[in-house]
Amino acid sequence: MIKVRINDIAKRVNRSVTTVSRALNDYDDVSPKTKQLIIDTAREMGYSPNLLAQRLQKQRTDTIGLIFPTFSPRFSDPFFSELLAGIGNKAAALGFDLLISTRAPGEQETESYGKIVDSGRVDGFIIVRTRKKDARIELLLERGFPFTAFGQTDGDDENFSYVDIDGFVGMQKIAGHLAALNHKTVGCIAPPPDLAFTGKRINGLRAGLAQAGVPLNDAYIKSGDLTQKSGYELGGALLDMPHPPTAIAACNDLMALGAISAAQARNLVVGKDVSITGFDDIPMAETSHPSLTTINQPIYQIGGMLCEMLISQLKKETAGQQHILLEPSLMIRQSTGDVTHSNLKAIPNQTKPGPIPVP
Repeated sequence: MIKVRINDIAKRVNRSVTTVSRALNDYDDVSPKTKQLIIDTAREMGYSPNLLAQRLQKQRTDTIGLIFPTFSPRFSDPFFSELLAGIGNKAAALGFDLLISTRAPGEQETESYGKIVDSGRVDGFIIVRTRKKDARIELLLERGFPFTAFGQTDGDDENFSYVDIDGFVGMQKIAGHLAALNHKTVGCIAPPPDLAFTGKRINGLRAGLAQAGVPLNDAYIKSGDLTQKSGYELGGALLDMPHPPTAIAACNDLMALGAISAAQARNLVVGKDVSITGFDDIPMAETSHPSLTTINQPIYQIGGMLCEMLISQLKKETAGQQHILLEPSLMIRQSTGDVTHSNLKAIPNQTKPGPIPVP
């Protein structure tokens, strides 16, 4: 196939190469009538622009950086898969590419951001799983490098753009649901303490239970790493307590699914003997056995929002910072039930668990 060049279009429309180039790049000094003629002719001739040359001219790579924080060598968290799909599809629709990498949280992760900024390979970053004190955000703010974040930090005045879910309200809704089912002893499987949303979700659960006169004892709060394996181990630890909770509120779906496996390994009927809830509403939540009561956050849509927000910054289409806080919704399914039907106290606290499921 013969490649169509700007010179060919210029000859066809009897205009200069400069005029054709400026029309194709949407400059205002070309009349609308001439611009439309050139665009229609280019489309008719099958013209494909030189994207590299365009990007050099704009001094932009049209590429977004995305570094996922991982806790294990395997990248299998469906939360990130949903988020990536939302970001990737929106980026493609807006003519941008993605540079994707994974790093374990820590000093080397922050160094990776600095190296990519210095390399000029991306125009901006999307930050995920923000921390209370986030070295990544501090670095990018110091460098004046564009980014948007999924989540806030502990700062009172956030000086960056973000989209977040109100985790406090979400866990309040979980607490109200469990209290309405007459649960008086509730356990919690919490995220790592350095994550920004950890305190908000624990405090939301505590406040919601307190409104119903139910305490959240610190002994019933276990910190996990957001994996299914962690939920299995900590769910088992809660169920093996001398006075086990009749409900376990996990702060993400993977840990909740692990806790369900731990309960089933102890011959407990989830939704009857013990209630278990999650947070995220990943696709597995609706199809698990039993299906998982959880807090829905529109992960795919949030990915698209983050991407669009960043690209608007890069194109200088928005002024100032954007702060979007979404209210989540409660999805009630089979993994929760009225405590009066529970046989938990009649079942021995110590049982031999089955093999730990590894996602």
